[in-house]
Amino acid sequence: MMTMKKIAARALFISAGALFGVNSAWALLPIQHWTEPNGAQVWLVESPVIPMVDVQLDFDAGSRRDPAGQAGLAGAVASMASKGVLAMAGEGAAPPLDENALGEAWADLGASFDASAGSDALHFSLRSLTEPALLQRAALLAARQMGEPSWPADIWQRERARWSASIKESRTRPATVAGEAFATAVYGSHPYGFRATEDTLARIEVADMQAFHARTIAACRARVSIVGAVNRAQAQTLVATLLSRLPQRTGAECAPLPAVPEVQALTAPAEQRIPFASAQAHVLIGQPGFARRDPDFLALLVGNHILGGGGFTARLTNEVREKRGLSYSVYSGFAPGLHAGAFTIGLQTRPDQAAQAVQVSRDVLARFVREGPTEVELRAAKDNLIGGFALRIDSNRKLLGNVANIAWNDLPLDYLDHWTKRVEALTVADIRAAMARKLQPERMVTVVVGGQP
Repeated sequence: MMTMKKIAARALFISAGALFGVNSAWALLPIQHWTEPNGAQVWLVESPVIPMVDVQLDFDAGSRRDPAGQAGLAGAVASMASKGVLAMAGEGAAPPLDENALGEAWADLGASFDASAGSDALHFSLRSLTEPALLQRAALLAARQMGEPSWPADIWQRERARWSASIKESRTRPATVAGEAFATAVYGSHPYGFRATEDTLARIEVADMQAFHARTIAACRARVSIVGAVNRAQAQTLVATLLSRLPQRTGAECAPLPAVPEVQALTAPAEQRIPFASAQAHVLIGQPGFARRDPDFLALLVGNHILGGGGFTARLTNEVREKRGLSYSVYSGFAPGLHAGAFTIGLQTRPDQAAQAVQVSRDVLARFVREGPTEVELRAAKDNLIGGFALRIDSNRKLLGNVANIAWNDLPLDYLDHWTKRVEALTVADIRAAMARKLQPERMVTVVVGGQP
């Protein structure tokens, strides 16, 4: 009889070979969507190429839910998910597991389970082979981690000390100092600007994590994205197991969580020059951008590719690096979320060149917002983005990320099917209008860290 390890090893060997047959036809696979009786919403792509399944479970429990004085709370909850689980009572009773036993259990299954906290969501991710005995055990173990973490106080003390030391060390780097100052200036009092500090972590106790978990993590609040070799019936069984150890709430018990205020637009420019003994000055320029659900998203994606997101072909690279040699690299980017994430231009330069680099970057941005791209630039950007589309979905995990994006942002189920056509249809006027609607170069934040006063 095969052991679980042998089953996992054999299936992994088969799946590794099957990966060579993966192709961009996955873009045409339909996304199924339904709501479970417990209120969980599910998005499924059946991908039978390899005997594996990837699952992402998202909850509205990201750092935007952190109290101001306890920044880092969502991250702490995610971190403690892997530090042990309680004993499981009832049918299929199982003993408690500490962090070492938990790691060994996942290794025995040849599967993985992770938890992480972003700005908007708390994410749980499961990867397992679809051999029935393996998958059932993996799903049940994941359910215990999500629903019944043991919250060992001594482990939290250790993790908090480690995290605090890491934060303290990070402030010896100019990039960290610049990032913190920039976030505070762009987001103001919005939770997107909160950063965990030694003080905020010191205010987080086990009871706070337990309360946060109880308030935000329930079956009815789950958005579950699945990509892999399972059909709808199998997916429903999988979801039921994954959510089986979470509170099963209905009606008013699962009312939406309180709304988080929107990020406020900047009303005037602001500039900070922070002395720092470093060989390079770190420069960040930006403002609040837009939410992911904004209808201008694709126009802004393409526009930013031309401005500063397209590497060596971008305007900022040409003007700041190639023509003037002011920086080895310069970039721009949007970070849209449930709220307006920051638009950022970033670069490093010699401290004595910082003022010139800032001015050139501002001039390039202002001109781009005013005039938009050229037809040649737009054609090149379209060719690059459309040509690279297949690389966005060439594995289960990448496809899962796209499905989870659709799920979290309530995008149409056929969003991927029409992505290339919508990009191709964009005009210079579309790009210019979208950039002008979202960016105000005359009201941006500028942070320069490096050099002496």
